[in-house]
Amino acid sequence: MRGLLDLILRRFIAVGQLAVVWPDGSSSHYGGAEGPVATLSLKDAAAVRRLVTDPVLGLGEGYMNGALGPAGCSVYELLDVLVANAMAAGRAHPLLVLHCTVALWLRRLAQFNPAGRARRNIAHHYDLNGRLYSLFLDRDRQYSCAYFQTGDETLEEAQAAKKRHIAAKLKLDRPDLTVLDIGCGWGGLALTLARDWGAKVTGITLSAEQLAEARARAEAEGLSARVRFELMDYRSLAGRFDRVVSVGMFEHVGVGHYGTFFEVVKRCLAPDGVALLHAIGRSDGPGSTNRWIAKYIFPGGYSPALSEVLPSIERSGLVVTDIEILRLHYAETLRHWRRRFAANRDAIASLYDERFCRMFEFYLAGSELAFRRQGHMVSQIQLAREQAAVPLTRYYIGEVERRAIARRGVAA
Repeated sequence: MRGLLDLILRRFIAVGQLAVVWPDGSSSHYGGAEGPVATLSLKDAAAVRRLVTDPVLGLGEGYMNGALGPAGCSVYELLDVLVANAMAAGRAHPLLVLHCTVALWLRRLAQFNPAGRARRNIAHHYDLNGRLYSLFLDRDRQYSCAYFQTGDETLEEAQAAKKRHIAAKLKLDRPDLTVLDIGCGWGGLALTLARDWGAKVTGITLSAEQLAEARARAEAEGLSARVRFELMDYRSLAGRFDRVVSVGMFEHVGVGHYGTFFEVVKRCLAPDGVALLHAIGRSDGPGSTNRWIAKYIFPGGYSPALSEVLPSIERSGLVVTDIEILRLHYAETLRHWRRRFAANRDAIASLYDERFCRMFEFYLAGSELAFRRQGHMVSQIQLAREQAAVPLTRYYIGEVERRAIARRGVAA
């Protein structure tokens, strides 16, 4: 298998430099045009074999289990070389192409997320020990793309700016507007909209851990009368709301359920209401979820192209009133998370173990590179039932944000 992997790497590495240390201690070097540099250490013949036969799972699982890893560099630097070359046209690992093609054919089955399965998928990632997330997220536990206006903001500042940006787009221009937060996480956005913008918010989640934390936070802040959190699938929603928002949840819906999702949004949105969908997507067209990510991090998850989302919106009868694409914002967010995770690695290892830490390191590094080098991005799609629900131009968004900053004197 060594000879076959050597042949694949000689064809594959056209950007940057990759050194490989083989199980017997010998080394090989592969290189091309100027780019990132890293060294991959392979511990045994099984690791070599798996990189040939199943490169995606072989790489991720090999790193998790200690069968392979970076030498003299970080896992981010190693993945940077591999991702940079994966983007080079015509140079993909032959079995990787096959696996991706099969995954594309089977993606509707992989993303079949009825209520029961959706809840199990959410529990897989979000019902982990709550302290884990406090060790690498911001203080408000915003587990979604932050908003960097300059790139120099702290994580806390950028996450506050994200919430402010969303609030401005929701047009919360009078007190006591009712807001539905689909996929409310640990409650940070809902609490902010109630505390700083005067809204009455209902947040729903499928995570028992998130529900308990969100309710505790509302109680501690004295906001229980204005914010209600429920353990509920979006398909069970009833009632009407002045505003609907969903941040970082749509990635768990699945392509076969988009029609239902937007029908629910329309049903729950008041005739003159405004909705906002903030979600990861891809700018390079429809695809499939990385098999390692689907197995270990987000089962049933998928980040769609806009071409897959907009037809369902059109069929629902909702009006798209604004679309904003956030390109490198999530890469910067993940860079902060990755560094905070590294700084608190010992504490996280005490909650779980070394294999878990390696899994999360691989996930954070690979995700950051998906936004830096591949076609991942975040879209914010503003929706309404009526054309006149929002002003004629989008200049009001910046004005609302500036007034909010002036009113509070700090990023809100």
